[in-house]
Amino acid sequence: MPFLDWVNKNQAKETSRDVPYHLLHQQQTYGDAADNLLIQGDNLLALKALIPFYAGRVKCIFIDPPYNTQSAFEHYDDKLEHSQWLSMMYPRLVLLRELLTEDGSIWVTIDDNEAHYLKVLMDEVFGRGSFIADIAWKRRDGAPNDRKIGAIHDHIFAFSKTRFANSKKTLAEDAFNLMQRTEKADAQYRIYEEPFGFDERGPFRKVDSTGNAKGGRYVESLIYPVKNPFTGEEVWPRKGRCWVYKKEEMLTMVAERRFFWGKDGKAGTPMRKLFKTEAKSGMSAPTIWDDVGLNQHAAREIELLFGEKASFETPKPEALIQRIIHIASNPGDLVLDSFLGSGTTAAVAHKMGRRWIGIEMGEHARTHCIPRLQKVIDGEQGGISEAVGWKGGGGFRFYTLGETAFDAHGHINAAVRFATLAAYVWHLEVGEPGAQAFDSPLLGMHNGTAYYLLYNGILGDRRPDGGNVLTHPVLQHLNALAAHTGPKVIYGESSRLGPARLAAEGITFKQIPYDIKMR
Repeated sequence: MPFLDWVNKNQAKETSRDVPYHLLHQQQTYGDAADNLLIQGDNLLALKALIPFYAGRVKCIFIDPPYNTQSAFEHYDDKLEHSQWLSMMYPRLVLLRELLTEDGSIWVTIDDNEAHYLKVLMDEVFGRGSFIADIAWKRRDGAPNDRKIGAIHDHIFAFSKTRFANSKKTLAEDAFNLMQRTEKADAQYRIYEEPFGFDERGPFRKVDSTGNAKGGRYVESLIYPVKNPFTGEEVWPRKGRCWVYKKEEMLTMVAERRFFWGKDGKAGTPMRKLFKTEAKSGMSAPTIWDDVGLNQHAAREIELLFGEKASFETPKPEALIQRIIHIASNPGDLVLDSFLGSGTTAAVAHKMGRRWIGIEMGEHARTHCIPRLQKVIDGEQGGISEAVGWKGGGGFRFYTLGETAFDAHGHINAAVRFATLAAYVWHLEVGEPGAQAFDSPLLGMHNGTAYYLLYNGILGDRRPDGGNVLTHPVLQHLNALAAHTGPKVIYGESSRLGPARLAAEGITFKQIPYDIKMR
């Protein structure tokens, strides 16, 4: 597969690995205690900070990154040199992929300035086989007058984290929800008169019973006669066509009146009946979206919320985000936006009953996102509120980025508490975040191995060093926590047990901080 190359690409590829883990400091809770998080800070650092706690847990990611239009915007830098923009996006995409569930998906809006480079970049990070669609979203009514051909749409790239082996189908698509059926779609199903009257199975739409038989599509076994049950005549597929069903299946369907032969029963080619009761409960989403609002509608939504002209040049309408979240997730799933902007994704996810994480670097995390989300909690009726029956409720926690969890030498920051380090250790060892509460030296079991952490005086006043050293009494205490006779991995400041005793107990001892490779 071809790869995109640019100045400093190798450095960009190493960035996601080398960026240090930072602590997240909770500043305030708004509304009822909830799992929803609003984080102010550089999104690269924030994404890395989330990895030990949320890797593999995010079902849907939507991001609206800077388009690199070389324009001057108030709230973010959109005038990066092309290679700088690519270097900015690459490590963030790598971390975002790590946060996705196996059947999760990422949706990225972009315009023609960087769209085609971004597609190749995402092919490299997610895999070309994980590409789902390039959706054209109509963002304005008419073409701009400064060009003879003016763009009125943005791209929305949809990628899955993974796909089924040896299949074009991705895991995310298999989990997607259908769009709600429209009146226009339902109008295709009608009650047709037939020689015997009306089919008691209800309305249906007519589907071609033949397929193209030209060129390499010709299948001899699909060319055969079928007897018209009303006239007794033998009917063959039209020239250049063949039946789409094997003969045995076709004859069974004819006997079950699954074909429409016209009002008088004399049709030259029967049409298959697809009954409304057999139709899918929803509709497949097209790749052109011209019915989910424009930039000007989103700007008006912002103006109604804040009583001022939109502070963002190209806000996204709530209906656009609603469609993406509806397709890609279900109530209770986790939605993430690391370029939160004015807070639209978090607001829509909240109204739709999803859990959410929003990351925004600028001061408008406080001046726009917090006030907007407070209005959502209070039951504001803008955007999609009426459509989803939103009445208010819920809450979120506001965090800022703190100091690094580990210094340049790998030493643990004194501000790191037991539960935080436990999450790092668990993720380091098993490759996934823990769902358990880390409030015991026994972190959990994985694949037959028990993992323990002696840190921060978790055993209380058990000398020496508050239980951070593995001694005979401490080991007895750990053994009493669970009836486990298999292998153990124990992290601690040091061990006073000899190699023979460790081997006899099936213990692999790892010393803090030297054996925690988390930077």
